[in-house]
Amino acid sequence: MAPQREWFEKDYYQVLGVAESASEKEVTRAYRNLAKQYHPDANPGSEDRFKEITAAYEVLGDAEKRKEYDEVRRLGPVGANFGGFGGAGGPGAAGGQDYTFRYEDATGAGGAGGLGDLLGGIFGRGGRTARGAGPQRGSDLEAELHLSFQDAVEGVTTTVNVTGDAPCHTCRGTGAAPGTAPTVCPRCGGRGVLDDNQGLFSFSQPCPTCGGRGVRIETPCPTCHGTGAELRARQVRVRIPPGVVDGQRIRVKSRGGPGRNNGPAGDLYVIVRVAHHELFGRRGRDLTLTVPLTFSEAALGATIRVPTLDGPVSLRVPPGTPSGRTFRVRGRGVPGGKKPGDLLVTVQVAVPPHLTDAQREAVEALATASEESPRDHLGV
Repeated sequence: MAPQREWFEKDYYQVLGVAESASEKEVTRAYRNLAKQYHPDANPGSEDRFKEITAAYEVLGDAEKRKEYDEVRRLGPVGANFGGFGGAGGPGAAGGQDYTFRYEDATGAGGAGGLGDLLGGIFGRGGRTARGAGPQRGSDLEAELHLSFQDAVEGVTTTVNVTGDAPCHTCRGTGAAPGTAPTVCPRCGGRGVLDDNQGLFSFSQPCPTCGGRGVRIETPCPTCHGTGAELRARQVRVRIPPGVVDGQRIRVKSRGGPGRNNGPAGDLYVIVRVAHHELFGRRGRDLTLTVPLTFSEAALGATIRVPTLDGPVSLRVPPGTPSGRTFRVRGRGVPGGKKPGDLLVTVQVAVPPHLTDAQREAVEALATASEESPRDHLGV
């Protein structure tokens, strides 16, 4: 994965509140605690903080990305090719050349712990190895997945459609036409770099003949034209855990873009879009539901039936229940985690827009029998 500029601006260890020596379990534990605390459903207005925590965990929670993050932060922006020496031989040199510096002592060997190590460290390259040579990790891809409210709550295993680079089906990623194979580059001898000895320093750059790959393709594949990759649509099977929320990113390891020169594939990030439910809302791991009551049910009390995702349940409404009161039905919310969430049922007294003659007489009789006004405490 190419280093991001944000890696130099953000201390992900500080974001998660862990030491740089923290174990994988400690990083995961810190992320889960913070994600629970700053989740937008549980803490409205904390979307930016939640995204920052998630971005930090996506790097520190992956051993390969964490190793690269530590390395590029140690080297600094110059070592990650984000700037630095703009003169000849630097990353900003005209023509986009990418050079490697190597120091040699009087014997021709690299100066151990000397200027060669220093320059190699500054540029993130050592010895005679150039960036253009060797395996390169594939790019990360994104795909959207639209889920129903029920599938998001319960979890589901499904497929997503991904369009991106994939190993060429004709040459199987080699770039060479069927029946042929890549040959060792005669100019660099398969090393992928060329050296230009300048006395004290040795300048290395990717071989222009093979583009730093170390091999040449004499007869390119007719499908991918020698790149080894082709743009095509494919389906990726993913498992969505219970309780995902709208906008959450699910990482599917090694299902992104293919690597180059036998490098590892990138990751696929699935962005979940959750549809609204006609009855239920959601607050963290709890489900919310509004249920209307008649005046008599609220005044006299009643046992009513309320829906849940698993079927209806009975709810006892005590006499004198005011409109807007919320009841908790335990264990009927979002499953998963240490324990499932609850169903929060808010009752609202329904006022009929039209009354029959009998209903009007009954209401008028109730009004006549009512000696106290609910507004007496207002003093007006």
